[in-house]
Amino acid sequence: MKIAIVGTGYVGLVTGTCFAEIGVNVICVDTNQEKIKALKKGIIPIYENGLGEMVVRNMKAGRLHFTTSLASCLNEVEVVFSAVGTPPDEDGSADLSYVLEVAHTIGQNMQKYILVVTKSTVPVGTAQKVRATIQEELDKRGMQIEFDVASNPEFLKEGTAINDFMSPDRVVVGVESERAKQLMTKLYKPFLLNNFRVIFMDIPSAEMTKYAANSMLATRISFMNDIANLCELVGADINMVRSGIGSDTRIGRKFLYPGIGYGGSCFPKDVKALIKTAEQNGYKMRVLAAVEEVNENQKGILFEKLRIFYQNNLQGKTITLWGLSFKPETDDMREAPALILIQKLLEAGCKVRAYDPAAMNECHRRLGDVIYYATDLYDAALDADALLLLTEWKEFRLPSWAVIKKTMKNPLILDGRNIYDKKEMTEMGFTYYCIGQ
Repeated sequence: MKIAIVGTGYVGLVTGTCFAEIGVNVICVDTNQEKIKALKKGIIPIYENGLGEMVVRNMKAGRLHFTTSLASCLNEVEVVFSAVGTPPDEDGSADLSYVLEVAHTIGQNMQKYILVVTKSTVPVGTAQKVRATIQEELDKRGMQIEFDVASNPEFLKEGTAINDFMSPDRVVVGVESERAKQLMTKLYKPFLLNNFRVIFMDIPSAEMTKYAANSMLATRISFMNDIANLCELVGADINMVRSGIGSDTRIGRKFLYPGIGYGGSCFPKDVKALIKTAEQNGYKMRVLAAVEEVNENQKGILFEKLRIFYQNNLQGKTITLWGLSFKPETDDMREAPALILIQKLLEAGCKVRAYDPAAMNECHRRLGDVIYYATDLYDAALDADALLLLTEWKEFRLPSWAVIKKTMKNPLILDGRNIYDKKEMTEMGFTYYCIGQ
């Protein structure tokens, strides 16, 4: 079976490589010539554990190919996955220009039946626009060629994306025809031989499922952060509260961890897009509006704790940041709380020393030399007036606290992910603050 994946970003590259791993002949397409040249050399543009080795292995096996021209390979394939970006417009809605550009190219060049699958996260109704765009181009050519559209939203988690794709807990597919259903079954059956967990549904429901899933997870995060902030005011312990409610099987324990807010490429964008979709249909998503507001406020919570501790006198203070990416096991800093915090610290006159195992280059690309990029976590803590934990990387879990205490000017720890024990930190001589205690 031969397929094309349009877009070699996070979703497209992981999708194409994993399909190649199970024997599919995959052509990955991207208009960025430099990126394609790099990929052909085995240079991976994203940080994802194990992906580089898998790309090289499948290129050598002749199952994974890269090109800048969709038109040149279009009629060799049975299925085209559209995995191009859908960045938010200024009003929060999803920008579909890249998705529709792919549809135009397909309609202008197809010569035989093709199944066009939207892999990108897109609003309800996008498949109809894709179908109409392809048909419009066929009409211009005076061609009558059968084709199908489908929706196959991704549920990959950065840092575990390969495992998520190779062993999915479910695969959601929206189709309109039996032919499309059979093709998608053929593609996914190798991943799910013992337990076929593909959920087929209509296309609008598939498009909505992705937004609803991410919005629910974002809601749980903001809810717990709201509860954590109230816990601090009334003297409760959010960790005990989380344990108490998480043991309820109707609620469960996942995504009940308080912190400094969610970030990344999915949750912020998808919450905004769903709110905008509702507005366009004359409805107000009141819960999600509150979720977004709580999250934006939470990104500044550590700064507020720091400001209060130093009684609004932060000028000239040296602040250490452990972690820059929005979550561990990725270098992704899109919508990362670290970006908001760094801005606030610099505006307050602080000197910022930061260390992250993966995101240093990405941070430098975004911010330049306005902060100091440390060589390791101990270098970051040198002469610090406070140490703020932003990302719960494993190497931050058990550092040599004796060395850290000697290194810092003032042993003040602000734990934005609640990974340390307050009693232990206090006994070691640190002033310790976290979220919700």
